[in-house]
Amino acid sequence: MLAFRGKVLPETSLVMAIVNRTPDSFFDRGRTFALDAALDRVDQVVEEGAHVIDIGGVKAAPGEEVTLDEEIHRVVDLVLAVRERHPEVVLSVDTYRAAVARAALEAGADLVNDPWQAPEPETVEVVAEFGAGIVCTHAGHLPPRTRPHRVQYRDVVEDVVTTLTAMAQRAVEIGVPRESVLIDPGHDFGKNTRHSLQVTSRTAELVETGWPVLMALSRKDFVGEVLDLPVDERLEGTLAATAVCAWQGARMFRAHDVPQTLQVLRVVDAVRGIVPPAVQVRGLA
Repeated sequence: MLAFRGKVLPETSLVMAIVNRTPDSFFDRGRTFALDAALDRVDQVVEEGAHVIDIGGVKAAPGEEVTLDEEIHRVVDLVLAVRERHPEVVLSVDTYRAAVARAALEAGADLVNDPWQAPEPETVEVVAEFGAGIVCTHAGHLPPRTRPHRVQYRDVVEDVVTTLTAMAQRAVEIGVPRESVLIDPGHDFGKNTRHSLQVTSRTAELVETGWPVLMALSRKDFVGEVLDLPVDERLEGTLAATAVCAWQGARMFRAHDVPQTLQVLRVVDAVRGIVPPAVQVRGLA
């Protein structure tokens, strides 16, 4: 079971929709930076069927410095507005800063998606204090907002599994509910394309840890390098990787393209026997 501050999610593959309050994100390029535009986007993805909304106030890549106060302003204003409009939706905040996590949880967020391998260890303590959820992410042991350079692993999947299981266990030991912890191998974070492909092909090894696995694959560079395509032409490649990971048991998928991702996951879930077909008339009429 996955549950966040009393909100229980279905026992199916799940979609976490991305909503960025940033002027410089690699895909949306500021389309949802304004508060009204971000709120409209939330309305859209809720209508499309997203299970979780992930709000971010700082892009992951290197770029202009965003102060703590500015990140809190970007994130909390939207959390407050969404919580008023959609009281039942699971709200996630994409941040590695403990102070941002606290402000967002006080405003009504349910989940903290820490993408940089907990550079501020007190973040998970804040999450435990609020009885909220945490995404433990492998970022190749790099500082926040840095790109990998000639990074090497003896075995990248072994490093991911060892790192994430320790992080998840620590979260539970300090008070985060077991049903509110996910692990994310961090495609592209501290990894080159071959590393991300290995993590994708060996998703089952992450699933076998017993922790629910979140995959953040959407339009990332490893997809672009496989296909030699720019960001706006990576949807089909993203969906292919999504199907591979879902078939091996990954549970949640962070996505820009909600309807398409949901369709892929529904087919995979039907093949796995998790959900029935929406309609069953062929050969019966």
